Amino acid sequence: MPPSTSSIQKDPLVCNGSALRKATRRITQLYDAALAPCGLSVSQRSILLHVSRGDRPSMTELAHAMVLDRSALARNIQPLERDGYLVLMRDEADGRSRRVALTEAGRAKLAESNRLWRQAQDRFEKVYGPERAAALRMALAEIYSDQFAEAFHSGTPLHSD
Repeated sequence: MPPSTSSIQKDPLVCNGSALRKATRRITQLYDAALAPCGLSVSQRSILLHVSRGDRPSMTELAHAMVLDRSALARNIQPLERDGYLVLMRDEADGRSRRVALTEAGRAKLAESNRLWRQAQDRFEKVYGPERAAALRMALAEIYSDQFAEAFHSGTPLHSD
């Protein structure tokens, strides 16, 4: 049973940022629990997945794709590199840059996590509804897009509703 929050005033859901962060923390808790048997967190699985989709992406490319700053990405990559799932190598074209690649162990760990992730994904869609889940993903993709960030900074609406 969750702890009592009677002494804490209910959030009136006024702040978009706060509501999104709370939702993200809850989904992270649920997916982390679902992925626990394979030893990965949802964040670690996401890194492995993004690396597998790229052709040895640079740290900058990977950070941009994941909407992370490079220092946060570097901290999150360390345990995956330590556990032998990722390898960092010098970029042959630009020696100052590093590229990230999955190892065989990383490919195997990602494959192992896929079944557990699929179960969590299916459970989310069963509880939330497949159409609502698809609409949510589309809305969130727009929010984490570069276009949204540019519109936010300039104050220009993305849509004329």
